[in-house]
This record gives sequence, structure tokens and C-alpha cells, in this order.
Amino acid sequence: MKSLGNIRRSFAPWADPSAKPFIAVKNVTKKFGDFIAVDDLSLDIYHREFFALLGASGCGKSTLLRMLAGFEQPTSGEIVLDGQDLAGTPPYRRPVNMMFQSYALFPHMTVEKNIAFGLRQDGMAKDEIAERVLQMLKMVKLEKFATRKPNQLSGGQRQRVALARSLAKRPKVLLLDEPLGALDKKLREETQFELMDLQQSLGLTFVVVTHDQEEAMTMADRIAVMSHGKVAQVATPAEIYEAPNSRFVADFIGDVNIFDGTVSAIRPGVVEVAVGEGFTARTATPETPALGNRAGFAIRPEKLRVTRRPPTDASVNASTGEIWDIGYLGDMTIFHVKLKSGQVVKASSLNAVRAVEEPFAYDEEVWVSFDENAGVLLKD
Repeated sequence: MKSLGNIRRSFAPWADPSAKPFIAVKNVTKKFGDFIAVDDLSLDIYHREFFALLGASGCGKSTLLRMLAGFEQPTSGEIVLDGQDLAGTPPYRRPVNMMFQSYALFPHMTVEKNIAFGLRQDGMAKDEIAERVLQMLKMVKLEKFATRKPNQLSGGQRQRVALARSLAKRPKVLLLDEPLGALDKKLREETQFELMDLQQSLGLTFVVVTHDQEEAMTMADRIAVMSHGKVAQVATPAEIYEAPNSRFVADFIGDVNIFDGTVSAIRPGVVEVAVGEGFTARTATPETPALGNRAGFAIRPEKLRVTRRPPTDASVNASTGEIWDIGYLGDMTIFHVKLKSGQVVKASSLNAVRAVEEPFAYDEEVWVSFDENAGVLLKD
């Protein structure tokens, strides 16, 4: 059975028609005066899912998260969590906890007191608090830092304290608002995998808001790509990347080359689009557009081949071009190639060996080609 990309775990309740969502957002709209932050949005999130809300600033993702937390109330629509309508339920009565981007730690309290704060507010017994705090410290590997204050910790350690405090009350859902934004690149990458492992070991539902595509692609079971208060597509990371449902999603996620053309041939499961001077893109697709219709075709840079010799069949999925720019990134090399049609495309090549016998040069004439199942026909 073929899959679009690798999968982290065999977990897909959204594919089971009998599965009930743990969080159901039903036709929710949120207005601030005349401004519509969230626009008639519906969304299902399942128990034990790591779900990401991804989008540019102002798309409504943080507003939706704040409505889940209870800090904002929907103008219309409803939010149901584990069968309970959350309308009118204050934040402190909801079985959720939120980890803020700023971490919001108390600077005058030690690590252990920061973690224990919510438990004390709930009136938990002292011995139970001590046991729970110890569990949380072990979980985030900060036992040696229990008596330190936030200003004595690194950014990564403060992030772990905030996470431990958020999880100490054992919420049904953990909401994370740009949780890794303050960390440097290397630490952020390490923490992404730690969060994934932690979420699976605890068996909780995580909902994370981020504008970082790589972060969402790495951590989430599914991603909701948002734009102007609406959901553009909800799917697994591989489906979002390999089978975007629109031009917006294709362009928003990762690097992509998009061609505009006209449908020139149709066969069962295959469509050809004339996209430039002497350049026809043939792609396997279940879509059946009408002959002569305008169509878009998208293909990722890593799926383009740059060669000196023409492919075996140069009549489709191939074009001549001229190398305009070359970027060496260590693990890969990026080529900007101006095709015969005049369009400049981006291609990437993995540097699998240390030395290249005949490296490409600027202004060199080359062929750009790709396989039939490498690109995707765009609906709009």
C-alpha cells in the first residue's frame, strides 16, 4: 500500500467514520467590531492527536486557540470538548491548560514553586503536590534545577518549566501558543522531538499554534492550514505537502514551482497541461478537468532533475533551460533555472557524495525534467 510520505505512527481516527471527535468546533465565528478573526470555522480534533494550527500572522489561529482556552468567547457557533459544550465555562473550569509563548513564569518563584502554583490554587494536599512536582521535574529532566529561579535558567530550561507547569494539573488538552518561538534553531529542533515523545507517552491531546511550517510538519499528526479566519486544508503533513488542495496551500507550504497552462490532453487517471513554449506537464491525477480549461500545475524543487543530457522522452515533463543561480547549502545544492518559456524554476539536488566531478556552472544550458507522479494538478 502506497503512502504519501512516511508516517510517524499508525494513528488515524479521522479516517474512521465511527470515531467521535474529542474537540468539535462547529461553525464558530469570532468578530472584533467589524473585523472577522474567525469566519464560520468547523474543525474536528481527536483524542490523543497532536494537532497544529498553521498560518501567517492574522489568520485567526491564536484567536481560535484562545477560544478553546476560554479567554475569548465565540460570537456565534459552539465548541464541544469530550461531549461538553464549553459555552460560558470560564478558563479555570475547563479541562484544558495553555502554555504561552512568553512562558509567563513567576520570576520570584523557584522552578518547583512555579510548577506547583496551579496545584496549590486547586487546594491539593501538600504531600500530593510534592509528589506531582517531582514527577513533572523528572519528566522534563530538571530535577537538579528545582530550587533555581527563572532568571538562572536557559531559554530551553524555562520552556521545560512552563511545559511542566502546564501539564501538572493533568489537563485533557494542552494548548501551546508558539511554544518554541524563543528557542534557537538547534534547540528548537531537539525540543520538537521531545514534545512529540512526551505527548505520546502521556496520551494527551495537544493543539499547537505556529507559523513555522517545519515545526508543524515535524510534530503534528494533522495540520489545519488557515487563511483569513478559515481553514484552507486539514490533512497529515505528507498530504499537505504532496497533495495540496489549492494554489494557496501549495504556495504556503515549503518551496514550490507553479505553472499556469491549458489542459491539452486527458486520459483515465492522467492529465496533460501545456505550460510553456514546447513544454507539456503530464501528471497522474484523479481530477478530470475539461479539455481547454486553464489549469495550474505544482511541483516541488527536490522532484526536478537538472541534467546535461535530455531525458529518454523529452516530449513531456522536460524543458531546456539556462542556469541563472547556484546555491551550495552543504547537504544540498539549489539551482535557479530559466526555462525556454522564460519562467525561472527552483530545483534542489541532494549532495550524496563529497566531490562532484563536473559541477554545473552559471549560464550553462541544461535539461529540467521530472516523473509523471512528481507534480500535482491544482484546483484553483
